[in-house]
Parts: sequence; structure tokens; C-alpha cells
Amino acid sequence: MAKDDRFERVYYQGVLNIMEIWVDRETGVNYLFHSSGDCGGMTPLLDRDGKPIISPVLNSGSYD
Repeated sequence: MAKDDRFERVYYQGVLNIMEIWVDRETGVNYLFHSSGDCGGMTPLLDRDGKPIISPVLNSGSYD
């Protein structure tokens, strides 16, 4: 895995008001990224118990 391939975008929605889900390939932690105009932010996705949502870490790097 190349140094710049640690995160993979697994979901994308929007044009001006963008919502994305990114997965850390090393830890499996899911992050929500939202941007609108020139502002944006990222936060871990949490389940109802407040724990981070973690996808299985696959050697192939694919989460589909």
C-alpha cells in the first residue's frame, strides 16, 4: 500500500453540498466528511453506543 493510499472513499453524494464516507485502510474506522462551499469538516462515524464504526480490514483494499 502506498503512503497516500491509507484512506479510501466508499461513498459520495452531492455537488455543492458534499457528503462522503472514508475508510482508514489500516484501522477500518469510518469517517464522515461534509463540505459546503469553502468550509468542511471530518468526524468518525459512531454507532448508537458512541463507538466508532469499523469496517473489516481487507488485504485487497476493497470495501465493496
